[in-house]
Amino acid sequence: MPVAASGLALVMIGAAFTHGRRHGRRGEHRNVAVNVVPLILALFVAWGRFGPYAF
Repeated sequence: MPVAASGLALVMIGAAFTHGRRHGRRGEHRNVAVNVVPLILALFVAWGRFGPYAF
């Protein structure tokens, strides 16, 4: 589970980067905020699973 959460976090970082690069052409800068929510959730799960007091 922690590896899957880490992988999802990497995918969300890539998605946010891709949406951010297309800011000027297609107006996708609003989609960066949409990518931040699953990124935060995935990082929270990875932190909780990898930490010394894993839940």
